[in-house]
Amino acid sequence: MIAEIRDVAALGQKVISEVERAIVGKPEVLADVMCAVLAGGHVLFEDFPGLGKTLIARSFATALGLDFKRIQFTPDLLPGDITGGYIFNRAENRFELRRGPLFANLILADEINRASPKTQSALLEAMQESRVTLEGETLQLPDPFLVLATQNPIEYEGTFPLPEAQLDRFMLKLSIGYPTLNEEQEIIQRRHQRRQDEVTLSPVTSPEQVLTMRRLVETVYVETDLQRYIAQIVSETRADRRVAVGASPRASLAFLKMARARATLLGRAYVIPDDIKHFGITVLSHRLIMQPEYWLGRRVAEEVITAVFAKVPVPVLQG
Repeated sequence: MIAEIRDVAALGQKVISEVERAIVGKPEVLADVMCAVLAGGHVLFEDFPGLGKTLIARSFATALGLDFKRIQFTPDLLPGDITGGYIFNRAENRFELRRGPLFANLILADEINRASPKTQSALLEAMQESRVTLEGETLQLPDPFLVLATQNPIEYEGTFPLPEAQLDRFMLKLSIGYPTLNEEQEIIQRRHQRRQDEVTLSPVTSPEQVLTMRRLVETVYVETDLQRYIAQIVSETRADRRVAVGASPRASLAFLKMARARATLLGRAYVIPDDIKHFGITVLSHRLIMQPEYWLGRRVAEEVITAVFAKVPVPVLQG
C-alpha cells in the first residue's frame, strides 16, 4: 500500500532498478525520467541514434505496468494515423470509432521531427489536455498518459523542427550520451550472456499505483522563498540580451513539479534548492529562443542558464 512519501521513494527506486536491467550506466537519466513520470510531464530525448532512447521508453512502460505504443513519425504520417477515426461498418451499416495508437498510457513518438507540422500539431491537445477531438467528439485518453519523444540532432534534411508551442509542452529535454568504455563492455557482456536481444522485465507498479504516487507528490511542501526563487530564475531568462524569447510560466510550473518529484524520489516531504537547480538545463534549454546571431551556437542556451543560476541568490531555508 502506498501511503507515505517514503513508500513512493521505495517504489520509484524499484522501478529504476528494474529498468537498469536493460539500461547500463545511465542512473541520472533514468532518475530524471522517473521524476517526469511522478510529475506527470512529457520528455523529449535529443541524441544520436543507437543510444537506447527507444529501449528506455519501452523498459519504463514495462516496469511501470503501463500500456505502451510506439509511433514512428514519417513525412507521410497523417493526424488520423495517430488519433484514429470513424470507419464505416458495412455489415452493421454504421460508423465505428477505431482508436489510434495515441490511446495508450505511454507513447513513444519516435523521430517526431520527421512528421509534418500538421501531424505534430495533432499531439498538442493530447499532450496538454490528455484528450483528442474526433469528428467534433472529445475523447479522454488513458490516465496516466505520458509522451516520450525522440529526435536526431544531426540530421536536418527532410525534417520539420518542432514549433515553440509544442517544445514548451515537453517538461524535460534529455540527452543520454555515449557510454564509457567499461559500460559498453558490460552492454556486450550482458547481451552475450542472455543469448537474445530482448531483455525480459517485470512490472513493478500498475497504472493505479502511478496515479497514487502522483497524488502523494502533490503533498510535498515548497517554501515560499523557493517559489520566489523559481519565479526569479524564469524571469531572468527573459532579461538576458542573448535571448529573444525567454521561458514562459509553464517553465516555472515545470520546476515546481520536477522539484517535488525529485524530493519524493529521494524520500523527502519538502523541496530544497538543489532540487530546483538539478533541472536547470533540462527544463529551460528547449524553452529559450535565442537572438538570430546566436542560432549557430549549440551551447549558448546552456551558458545563459548557467549565468542565470549564478546571478539569482539561493534562498537560505530556516529549520
